[in-house]
Amino acid sequence: MNSDWSRRTFVKTGAALSASMLVPSAMSARLLRSGDDKIRIGVIGCGGRGSGAVVNALSAHPSVRLVAMADLFEDRLKSSYDWLSNDENTMSRVTVDPAHRFVGFDAYKELLKLDEIDYVILATPPYFRSIHLEASIQSGKHVFMEKPVAVDPVGIRRVIIAGAKAKQKALSIVAGTQRRHERSYLALMDRVQNGNLGEVVSARCYWNQGGLWVHDRKPAYSDMEWQCRNWLYFTWLSGDHICEQHIHNLDVINWAMDGPPIKAMGMGGREVRTDPKYGNIFDHFSIEYEYPNGMTMQSMCRQIDGCASRVEEILVGTKGLSTSRPGYAVIDGDNPWRFAQNNRNPYEQEHVDLIASITGDGPYLNEAKRVAESTLTAIMGRMSTYTGKTVTWEQAMNSQLDLSPGAYEFTDLPVRAVSIPGKTKLI
Repeated sequence: MNSDWSRRTFVKTGAALSASMLVPSAMSARLLRSGDDKIRIGVIGCGGRGSGAVVNALSAHPSVRLVAMADLFEDRLKSSYDWLSNDENTMSRVTVDPAHRFVGFDAYKELLKLDEIDYVILATPPYFRSIHLEASIQSGKHVFMEKPVAVDPVGIRRVIIAGAKAKQKALSIVAGTQRRHERSYLALMDRVQNGNLGEVVSARCYWNQGGLWVHDRKPAYSDMEWQCRNWLYFTWLSGDHICEQHIHNLDVINWAMDGPPIKAMGMGGREVRTDPKYGNIFDHFSIEYEYPNGMTMQSMCRQIDGCASRVEEILVGTKGLSTSRPGYAVIDGDNPWRFAQNNRNPYEQEHVDLIASITGDGPYLNEAKRVAESTLTAIMGRMSTYTGKTVTWEQAMNSQLDLSPGAYEFTDLPVRAVSIPGKTKLI
């Protein structure tokens, strides 16, 4: 990827994404041929989110069946299968043959060879997302992928290109930024885009909470195994919590502004979580983003116990102010409004919308480019915070920063040094 990527390759991928001549969905063709009404899914990444996404998919449509599973670790796959196959709400539709349970770094390749799978759930640690998306599209599968979709700009470019190829193949892609599928947020954004707030002149967004889980190291673990099991705390695996978690809020602001910011200037550090078990990520970020029209947004995220919690987005316009968080949306000002309808579980709704896209019962969905932009928004903020430099969108999109470990095997893998603003080099 050279420095002309965003000017040449982006034009090519954009053209592909706007192509009007699409081949029929493989799943739709199979349904028409056989009258088979089963929607067969496979899950790659059987942790809590992957298992939860399977439940959401099963709840989204009565024809969904889980037929294949893949994970790096056998114990994680087994615990997920045992739970899903013994729960009275899911057991009748979990039909995973032992031969379709794959383990190891190449497990995803084996799962994707199965022709009967209609769509795959990608829910491994975020580093692997772009690799698995690329392979899934190559294999002709529709995709539900969790956010974030990459941890570095190299991965972002891979996602955008894979999304363009998916469009050419009429393969649907939905991302796990579930606010985009939540009724309260859809109702709010309809009003924002129709001018109820007037011109948006500033914004704020927050994901401040306490600490999360930690997977302690065991003597038998290699460096690679421990980092993959404790993936939240290593930048190469999670992208740091600004990517893994705060992306939801950043995506909402990008949604309101109809695109990503043009630059970021961030501050942050590792103040409380300093023990080696917390890897090399920061525990707080504060970033100013600037959008093309000059609007600035203050972004804040923190994972420190005993501190004030806040998870929401605020838009300030010339005619009013909106406040949003899951299940809650309010506008105060010239055009007051409050969301007062029922909210379907958005984790289910995103699968409802994906299935409708696949079967032709709803609009075609391909969220790859959009979620890649929101992921890069988070990465750009992290790059600025880690280095202490202002980072532009062009710099982030064309950056050669690649956090790949080099080899995918259970062996030695030294932990990268914690970044120091003012000393860590901007790549």
